[in-house]
Amino acid sequence: MSTSESGKTEPVTIRVLDREYTVGVSDTERASLTAAARMLDTRMRELRGTNKMVSPDRLAVLTALNLAHELQQLRDDAGHHDGDAFKLLDEANAKLDALLPATP
Repeated sequence: MSTSESGKTEPVTIRVLDREYTVGVSDTERASLTAAARMLDTRMRELRGTNKMVSPDRLAVLTALNLAHELQQLRDDAGHHDGDAFKLLDEANAKLDALLPATP
């Protein structure tokens, strides 16, 4: 977790798959960290399903891989949309150029 400008962090305890972890976090990050921990716990439980024998390490890596893949897809989509925005701007500039008188 990152630290605030003053560098002050306070411990917060989160619970993932019935295990507790204490993490130092700033006040401004507390809610976000708690939400992230809930999402991680939910995803790990979904992936584990009814198979209680799966290794927690393997489960953690597979969950992290799934979340990283989703993040990468969002980044790729955002980059694609950025390209769309540049294409629209180029088309608008071309139309404006066509409307302006040519300079000698």
